[in-house]
Amino acid sequence: MESTSIALPATPRQIAYARSLAVRNHAPLPWDALQDRRALSAWIDAQAKMTPAPNSLPTSKQVAFAERLARIKRRTVPDECFRDRQLLSRWIDCNR
Repeated sequence: MESTSIALPATPRQIAYARSLAVRNHAPLPWDALQDRRALSAWIDAQAKMTPAPNSLPTSKQVAFAERLARIKRRTVPDECFRDRQLLSRWIDCNR
């Protein structure tokens, strides 16, 4: 007889928890891990041990100042700048 290992699909609870960890840690969720319960469990264990990323979103004052500068300079603030505090700070420095 052949010994073939059949991979069990991941449970909906596993997938939901893995997605929340992926968002928290800003980590991509591998498609292969979603297909196998054991692989997803290993990925979840590795991600759960990681500390969450510090709050890297820009402050509301930073966003307001950047938007004011953009109106004055008749430019647009790139979308990726609204997701990272340091990137928005660099954009502000370059456009003063």
